[in-house]
Amino acid sequence: MQLDLFAAGPLRWLRDYLNAHPRAESFAQWVVTPVEAVTKKSVFGCQSCGQCLLHHNGLTCPMRCPKNLRNGPCGGVRMNGHCEVYPERWCVWYLAYRRSQQLPIWRESMYHRNPPVNWQLINSASWVNYVTGRDVGIRPQSAKKNPPVKSVKTPDPQQPGKAAPHGS
Repeated sequence: MQLDLFAAGPLRWLRDYLNAHPRAESFAQWVVTPVEAVTKKSVFGCQSCGQCLLHHNGLTCPMRCPKNLRNGPCGGVRMNGHCEVYPERWCVWYLAYRRSQQLPIWRESMYHRNPPVNWQLINSASWVNYVTGRDVGIRPQSAKKNPPVKSVKTPDPQQPGKAAPHGS
């Protein structure tokens, strides 16, 4: 699992740093997003969901499914493997299964359950979201530590043994 990868070491430091420094994360998004757009969109037909599952699905982008299904086919796959919505196209999940069986690694990743799409991450760099943990719901931290609020205690007139304030 991804969070195990960040349990210790430089990746944890990078995750914590980017989560605590929004300007650094913004810069990373600014640099990585166009690189990702050129490489993943042209090679894999990536739809820029910000939570990449290419390696889980036989290097097939599940967001190309007209129903945006991320955990398998809808049940309307035609007998010939074509999509029920667009009969002229192959079902994304039919292609994903066939391609995953040809991969030397990640063959069993197709059977993992994936979280639903976080629509707030659309058109952001999935590599940065992976490193920061946004793709699994880790929220950014504040860079500044807020000083603790000191509370002022007032004497309670109802406590026994304490004198009541004047004017009561």
